[in-house]
Amino acid sequence: MDHPGADGARRTGPYTLLGPGRPDGGSEVFAARTDEGLLVTVTVVGPELATDPGFRDRFRAGVEVARTLSGAFLLPVVDADADAPVPWVATRFTAGLSLRQAVDRHGPLSEPALRMLADGLARALATLHAAGTAHGAVSPDSVLLSMDGPRITALGTAGGTAGTAPSPTDDMSALGSAVLFAASGGGQDMDALPVSLREVIGGCLYPEPSDRPTAEQLVAYLRHQNLPALKGSWLPAAVTADMAAAAAAVGSASAGGGERGAFPPPGTGAGPGVSRRKLIIGLAGGVAVLGAGAAALAFSGDTSPAPDGRTGATARPASPSGGRSTAASSPSPSSADGPEPTVLAGPDAVKAWSGAGKNAPTCLEASDKVVMVVTGKATSFLDAATGKSVFGQMNTTSEFRTNSQTYPTAYADGVFYLLCDTPTQSGMLAAFDAASGKAKWATALAWVDRSGPHTEMYRPNYVAAAGDTVYVCGLVSQLDGKFSTDSPTIGYIRAFNAATGKGTWQVKGTDINNVLVPPTGPHLLAASAVPAKKPSRVQMIDAGRKGARGWKVSIPSTSYYFNPGWPMTCYASGLFLFGGGGGDTLFAVDAATGSEKWHQRFDAKNGDQVRIGTPFSSPDGATVYLGIGSDLVALATADGTPRWIATLDGASESGTSNLFNASLTLGGKNAQCSADTVFASDSAKTLWAIDAATGRARWRYSDPGQPDVGFMWTVGGDHVFIASHLTMTAIAAHGR
Repeated sequence: MDHPGADGARRTGPYTLLGPGRPDGGSEVFAARTDEGLLVTVTVVGPELATDPGFRDRFRAGVEVARTLSGAFLLPVVDADADAPVPWVATRFTAGLSLRQAVDRHGPLSEPALRMLADGLARALATLHAAGTAHGAVSPDSVLLSMDGPRITALGTAGGTAGTAPSPTDDMSALGSAVLFAASGGGQDMDALPVSLREVIGGCLYPEPSDRPTAEQLVAYLRHQNLPALKGSWLPAAVTADMAAAAAAVGSASAGGGERGAFPPPGTGAGPGVSRRKLIIGLAGGVAVLGAGAAALAFSGDTSPAPDGRTGATARPASPSGGRSTAASSPSPSSADGPEPTVLAGPDAVKAWSGAGKNAPTCLEASDKVVMVVTGKATSFLDAATGKSVFGQMNTTSEFRTNSQTYPTAYADGVFYLLCDTPTQSGMLAAFDAASGKAKWATALAWVDRSGPHTEMYRPNYVAAAGDTVYVCGLVSQLDGKFSTDSPTIGYIRAFNAATGKGTWQVKGTDINNVLVPPTGPHLLAASAVPAKKPSRVQMIDAGRKGARGWKVSIPSTSYYFNPGWPMTCYASGLFLFGGGGGDTLFAVDAATGSEKWHQRFDAKNGDQVRIGTPFSSPDGATVYLGIGSDLVALATADGTPRWIATLDGASESGTSNLFNASLTLGGKNAQCSADTVFASDSAKTLWAIDAATGRARWRYSDPGQPDVGFMWTVGGDHVFIASHLTMTAIAAHGR
């Protein structure tokens, strides 16, 4: 790329370009100097970006923000011109090599270097994201390795691509790809990652944007591992020698000499002490597999052998359409017609109240009278009827956002429970009285256990309460152990006295994953997390006997369902319900004995593969609901009889068929119930209120300004409470 100036020199703006440039996406990066001899780095935007209609506006806005930002791992913007025939941006010069150059020449980075790379990039992105902007161009070409750590520019869009503006979740995926590139020597081999990074980098690459960690969560995760601090240079000697040679070459090309950028020494990804913030990452696998349209479903409650060889009771079959209300049913000799699907359509919701706060909520929980709102700064309580603050703020915080793998709040019997941090203590389980907002107790959770042959980290995924016990469930990582893709995941359950917060018992094992805690009774359910193509199982955990194992049922060829995260199970009227078969069957068994009561299979008439979602039940346990693509099916808990089918019409936000979120993920709370209403969100970012008796929509709610990851919501009493950015909104179940 040649940029001749008036004097015939290669110039961009007021800068003379030195030596050949290096590619960075669709742009080119040069060392350059001012007429006074000071060194800078100039990125010249490529022609494809320069002609994109929306790029210059984004570039100009990004420059204004970038000029105000600084950080140990950011290259600050010193000059830019968005209106030049060829737009460009100048940043402070720092001697180094691009990540691609270093890896191409010298191979994969070591584990300490990979941790430094991940930590530095995350810290830089955290600064950008806190300012309300995204980089959009993190890649092996744009990441600069310097003597003091990795660097990216405070303005990334110069190396980005044409099209829509980038988001913070896009940045986290790009960070994961860059670290994986460095670990695998230029490829994308997950097995090349060290154990200490495998889960968190895998989380960055998770296909659902809402399930990726934030930059701050990644930093906190690395610090919380509390591994020994890095000593000496973070890079191999061969790489630092190349850096010195590159710096010397630039110095000789600069007539006025050079000036290296000075940056404070970076914090390492493993310092002493414990972080105030935590990251919970679950690498759940599998999604609902459907064609361009929703699959037409047929219920088949046959008497084929159950997973463990028992014969199941016959549920009344039906054959509704999963996509259109006009589709004809196709009964077979052994089946009767089922309920006709109802296409959801309803008026816009009427808000009971709405108001804005100072900080975006990370998680919500509600009773019929109080809403607990947790942010990265504090915990507040709102009057459910008016939205006004009640009680005083608490200094408990949560930096990680509720998603399909993490749910750090619970409510039961007049008490809110929260996995949180305080200014002086991280990793807490706290209980708050819902009538006064006062803390009943707070217990520090032991995160790291060094008593055994391996150093183990206990990461909580969710909290649940039942009777006189509070449970914290999560995963165990062996920080100094060997990792294999053939190894099952280790899960754990910790039980605490609900009145005092005192620990009562704890169990762990490869057979304790995705734990379901029913609201009543002593029986828990755990689903095993096993390697692909091997049998899975569900197993009863007897809380009355301090976690003793009970009955178990084998589920052949369904490891699809048993990855870390929320369980693909539910409890209703003394029954445990769970997905099995080939991913197309719902089983109901007695919670105490494991004996099968019924099972219901779902067939796709149009040839698409059926993958049922997470079942959930009505508060009285009489009805179980199940998302299957565009369909939401209501089944009688007693025998699996279909009661109604509500179906979505239209397209999702991405243009594909609109689907229920409860059918797309293996957990979370994408669907919840009040006494007479089913609330469910869809992939068009709409929340539906559905009459539990008829399957018809009461109302719909959609916020065009909601975050990219969608709004957060919870149900308390007969209201649903929604958090969208800084705004909290309440809507009555009946919309009045």
